[in-house]
Amino acid sequence: MDEQLKEEDVNNTDPVPASFNGRLNLSSYTFSPKLDPTSQHAPLRRSPRILKPEPDIEQPQPRLSDLVKSESETKSSTPKRKSSSNLSASPTPRKKSRSPSGYAPPSKYSHLPKLQDVLAPNLLCVFIGLNPGITTAASGHAYAHPSNLFWKLLFSSGLTSRRLHPSEDGTLPEKYGLGNTNIVSRPTRNGSELSKEEMDASVQVLEEKIGKWKPEAVCVVGKSIWESIWRKQKGRAMRKEEFRYGWQEEEERLGRCGEWEGARIFVACTTSGLAATLSVAEKERIWRELGVWVEKRREERGGVKIEDEA
Repeated sequence: MDEQLKEEDVNNTDPVPASFNGRLNLSSYTFSPKLDPTSQHAPLRRSPRILKPEPDIEQPQPRLSDLVKSESETKSSTPKRKSSSNLSASPTPRKKSRSPSGYAPPSKYSHLPKLQDVLAPNLLCVFIGLNPGITTAASGHAYAHPSNLFWKLLFSSGLTSRRLHPSEDGTLPEKYGLGNTNIVSRPTRNGSELSKEEMDASVQVLEEKIGKWKPEAVCVVGKSIWESIWRKQKGRAMRKEEFRYGWQEEEERLGRCGEWEGARIFVACTTSGLAATLSVAEKERIWRELGVWVEKRREERGGVKIEDEA
């Protein structure tokens, strides 16, 4: 009997309707940042550490020395950026600079022949160069390098009637009353391969050579040659204010021997193409002074006649 009553109660119970009305309401599960604080949703949970007010603690003021130190440490630790002006998209290759050459022993160029002097008795003027270059030694003719201005200056100064070729150096004594020699006979690539001691030791040989041929004057082609002669004759170095181009003092002579008083000395600038201290106009002015004197002595002698050549 009781079981029948229970069964009837179960059958008479009304079914509970579904809370989602048969489907899920997805909008209830989407995130919405804008929430109404008065809504029925549960309040957001916050960390108690955030909600807890921090006590007011007075922070110590940094000292000026600490600020300066901190700033300096920051600058030193911060890597420096390269300036944009120093950056280039395609850097161009730098031109390789020529390294200066030093002293070269005689054995280095011993395979080259020595240049023969062009001398004769009683010339008007003998040119005294430093030493033969490689091109000059190989060709066997004085001042043969194309960049050398020697033959050009001889013509522009009036020492020759036309610009001679280096191969014509042997005609200087007969045609123009001129000659050529060097203070050092061995060839080198340039003057820096000679030492001052070697140049000074060659002065005595030069004195004897000039004393033998007895020209009226000598033309020292370059300052360093005159400095070596000065050191040997006076026993000391030349002071800066004592140097000058042109004719030197009357008592300063080269090649004194016996009763002969020696040749007068004219100092000209070097004719090397590597020397750019003086302009071409300045070099021509220096050499023209010698040319005027030679032209005058030719007229006075009357024995040296320059051929008029086109």
